[in-house]
Order: sequence, then structure tokens, then C-alpha cells
Amino acid sequence: MTEAFVYDHVRTPRGRGKVDGSLHEVTTLNLATQVLEGIKQRNRLDTAQVDDVVMGIVDPVGEAGGDIPRMAGICAGYGEGVPGVQINRFCASGLDAVNFAAAKVMSGQSDMTIGGGVESMSRVGIGASGGAWPVDPMIALPSYFMPQGVSADLIATKYGFSRDDVDAYAVESQKRAARAWDEGRFKKSILPVTDVNGITLLAKDEHMRPSTTMQSLAQLQPAFVQMGEMAGFDAVAIQKHPDVEAINHVHHAGNSSGIVDGAAAVLIGSAEAGKKAGLKPRARIRAFANIGSEPALMLTGPIDVTRKLLKKTGMSLGDIDLIEINEAFASVVLRYMQAMDLDDSRINVNGGAIAMGHPLGATGAMLLGIALDELERRDKNTALITLCIGAGMGTATIIERV
Repeated sequence: MTEAFVYDHVRTPRGRGKVDGSLHEVTTLNLATQVLEGIKQRNRLDTAQVDDVVMGIVDPVGEAGGDIPRMAGICAGYGEGVPGVQINRFCASGLDAVNFAAAKVMSGQSDMTIGGGVESMSRVGIGASGGAWPVDPMIALPSYFMPQGVSADLIATKYGFSRDDVDAYAVESQKRAARAWDEGRFKKSILPVTDVNGITLLAKDEHMRPSTTMQSLAQLQPAFVQMGEMAGFDAVAIQKHPDVEAINHVHHAGNSSGIVDGAAAVLIGSAEAGKKAGLKPRARIRAFANIGSEPALMLTGPIDVTRKLLKKTGMSLGDIDLIEINEAFASVVLRYMQAMDLDDSRINVNGGAIAMGHPLGATGAMLLGIALDELERRDKNTALITLCIGAGMGTATIIERV
């Protein structure tokens, strides 16, 4: 099997996913175009060598539909022979896009690819693409459908995480993200977003609230009480998990991932393709995996897929220097640490989506890039990147520096 190497990666800063966010005027196509331009310019890339562009987009409708990666390649001045495809595996779409791009290289069917993702949540609202899962009893009933926030509260209740526990995790995420920005840890890979006149619109993650404290979070009311109690989803959770007598609703906007806009791209290729392009590899994609997990708990997939991937590779958690797990909700990471018997010393060391936001289709690619930069900064070797996924799934990837 051909080895797939990571040669470079870029990401935009994440803008608040609201109409007053700094990136609201930037279309999905424009965001994707800017990261492809960044990859091209930083590496003086002959884009005719790129065999495919794969991007994750979770709500691929309206302006985010119609094969954005192909359109963005054209807009970014890539060779007309460069195709593109967009994929959707909910929150892991960006990481799966990188994995799909890497798999094409590993199989020998492509020499150089780009994986990544984009989401403009201020312009194409979350859930805009609809779907059968929440509304069709054929799937809603057997999958015990409930909103993800209720599932996050179910996890917290079932595994003993209090409001103080999830809030304390959120405060730490904010502190770590602020420190990472203050120390310039993201500087190498951040691509400021510009308008049509080349004026910078955003150069730093906009969602962060570094002044967050336990006291300020205590003022926030739990966000999922009404849909849990009045809409009946607490009953659905308890039906599937009768050991839980009542759901303790502990999640709110301050300890859940932020809604933001953003894009990311990762340049992947074989050793021969990199040599031809005059590029030095930074890491290899060692292995990746996907898995289905219990759909009512829904957000515990990272545990299952990590175990699957470690077994597949013959590795243990002791072989992993850094772990990036998407902070969809605080209980997701707390349960992962509990199940894996880990502390937080090597998990999300630069904060995560609670502080910086979760641009659905792009997040996985961003996490891989953040992990790679941090491996280089610490002179460490191996990182595992994983995300929970709607409907109960998990995706994980192991990268290794070269």
C-alpha cells in the first residue's frame, strides 16, 4: 500500500455563526476558495498535479450545494482537470474528507489530493438540509431519535457528570484556547479571511470568551430542558436507558460547541508526488476508521472508534502523544476520558469547539491540522483525532510525524 503524507494544511479563523459575525458576508464558495488558494500559494503548487479535492459539508443545500469543491477549485485558479466532491458524515465530515482523500493516495488511484471542509453556519443554518431521521417514524423510533443536546445530558446523567463538572471543563477549554492564541500556536496555519478588495475580515477565532468563569456560566440556564421534558425526548432517553430515572439537564451554550463559519484544507500525497512538487512531508496518515455506536447515547462513538483503531493498528493509548476530540458538548470529552482512564494532560491541549466553535463540515480537518502543528511544537510524534457523530457514529485518524 502506498503511504499518504500530509504536506501542508491551512484553516480560516472561525467567525461567529450569526448575521453579525465577521464572516457572514463570505459565501460558502468563497470560504472554500480561500483555503484552496492558500494551499496553492503557500506551496507554489502546480495544481495540475492534484487528482481530487474532497470536502465535508454537512448542510449542502442552497449556496452550499452543487459540488462546492469543484467550483472552489475553479475559482482558486486550479487546473481545469482538477475534480471535486463533497461528502456528509455529519460532524466528522471534514476528517472523513481527509481520510477519503488519503485513501485515494493509499490505494494508488491518486498521487496528490486535498481533503478538508467548509461550513457557513451564519448563511446556511444548521439543519437546513433536513432529513428523514428526526421526522420519519421508520427511522426515528428504532434509532431512539432525540436532539443531540438531550443525548449529551443523558451521557452526563448516566455517567455521573454534574453541572459543575461540565462547566469546569468549559472554563478550561476557554483558558487553553486563549493561551494558544496568545502564544501564537495557531499562527503557522491560520489563513486570514479577506473580502473582494483584499481587506482582512477576520484573522482570529471570534467565538472565544476567555473571561469565562464558573460564576458566569452559572448564570446560564440549561438549554435542553424544554425539548427534553415538554417535547418528550427525556422519555425517549429513559425508555432506551431505564437505569436512568430522570435526565439531569446540565448543558447550555457555554459548555457546548459554538455555531461558527470556517473552512480548512489539507494537502496529501504520495512520497513521489511530494518529491515532484518539491515538498517535504510533515506527517503520514497512519490509519483511520469509522464505526456505528449506540444511537440514543449518540455521542460516545469516539470511544468505540478509538478502541477499533487501536486494535487495528496494534497500538495502545500509551503510543499516542496527543488526542484531539471534538468538544461537541463537555460530557462527550468527559465520558471519553472516563472510559479510557485518561486525564486531560494530552487531550485538546489548545482548547476546542466549546471555546472556538464547530464549523460542522470543516472541524475534523481543522483538528487534524491543530494536532500536527502541536506535535511539531512539542517535538512529539503521534496524534489521534476523533469526533462524535449524529445518529451514533465515530471517526478517528492517527497521524505520525516524519
